[in-house]
Amino acid sequence: MRLSINIFLLSTILSLNLWAQEAPSYDYVPDVTYEEIEDRIGCIASEVPLNFNERVRSFVDYFTVRDREYTRAVMSWTQLYFPIFEEALEKHGVPEELKYLSIVESGLRTNAISRANAVGLWQFMSATGKIYGLSNDWYMDERMDPYKASDAAARHLGDLYRIFDDWELALAAYNCGAGNVRKAIRRSGYKKHFWDIYPYLPRETRSYVPQFVAVTYAFQYAEDHNLFVENYHTLPPFDTVMVSQYLHLETFASTSKINFEDLLNLNPEIKRGALPEGTKDFALKIPEHSKEYVVANRSFLYDTAGKVGKAHLEYLARNTPGSTYGRQRMTYRVKSGDVLGTIAQQYGVRISDLRAWNNLSGNMIRVGQHLNVWVLPNYTAETKKLYASTKTGTTVGPVLKDGQSVYYVQPGDTLWTIAKNHPGLSIEKLKELNKLTSNTIKPGQPLIISSQ
Repeated sequence: MRLSINIFLLSTILSLNLWAQEAPSYDYVPDVTYEEIEDRIGCIASEVPLNFNERVRSFVDYFTVRDREYTRAVMSWTQLYFPIFEEALEKHGVPEELKYLSIVESGLRTNAISRANAVGLWQFMSATGKIYGLSNDWYMDERMDPYKASDAAARHLGDLYRIFDDWELALAAYNCGAGNVRKAIRRSGYKKHFWDIYPYLPRETRSYVPQFVAVTYAFQYAEDHNLFVENYHTLPPFDTVMVSQYLHLETFASTSKINFEDLLNLNPEIKRGALPEGTKDFALKIPEHSKEYVVANRSFLYDTAGKVGKAHLEYLARNTPGSTYGRQRMTYRVKSGDVLGTIAQQYGVRISDLRAWNNLSGNMIRVGQHLNVWVLPNYTAETKKLYASTKTGTTVGPVLKDGQSVYYVQPGDTLWTIAKNHPGLSIEKLKELNKLTSNTIKPGQPLIISSQ
């Protein structure tokens, strides 16, 4: 009997060892040759040209080898956003594979904000967004609405293709503007293919199209690179209720028995945690299972959520010039062509604020000058305490040396995405400047960055 038990245990151990050897490890990185990648890209059915070369290969290595954790993190959002993208692209007759462009733009983050103040999944600048019907003000920013922004992006991409009759040039124009692409075409001797005008494009745009090709490949052949996702991000099925008044979201969520995080994530375009006074027929997304309760108790719920925080939010929106109440400080370095008006517009502040914060008596500024800019972060579960604060005064941030500025981490940020949005800044430099011993960062955390 004892011998039988020992034989059974030995057999079990051997089986477990064999299973452990055969079981896939997330740490395993398959060795893939240049020729294999080239062959696979050639097999991808794509209306958008997917040219492969060493430049593209370097980005393939980045997404499949050097920062695999970032790629996995982005993959976890695809089931949530790709269906939205695909519907918008199909509606406007734009190739489905352009859904991968949002990964290059924002890493699939609705609240992504670039150093140039481009916003959302599709990184619209304010002016371009408004051309395509995306409004934004202090309270609301439709560039963060996945449905509206995806529809606008599909229309914008279609318009650019009609201008250049070439998808690679349309992508380049999406990144740097049609004017810069036309300039590159002229400087190249009127050549009209991306790789022919490549040397004449802005540096960021030269990387943009190769990144799109690399991302398209990496996501279509993720399994071949041992890239898998255990848990995908999801949101509950939703319905809408119409709101035409001031509404404090946290109060509405608690009285409606709705998960507050779900309410915020379903309505990312609401920047300040409330619908402002004067709202008309806003379609508020709520979990589908809550619709019956909200409709049955609408008067009570709206009345309750319409009384909380209004005066405080109005104060934040209309505070006296120069107030830093509830705001976070960053430093802006003046560039050639800047005036106070354009800087104020970029950060959603007033010229009078910029004057007060920087002891300016007029509008004169000089190239290289560092300006203090106090900005309000978007309302999230992590930043809501700033909005509930009752104390005035300045927000404590890191001590900055000359030529440095501070960036406050947003939900979904990684060191890679922050470094990507600040040219000349690497992950290693970020860690050195902020004395970080790991890649872990938290929403609201201030990070010192070098001047631009």
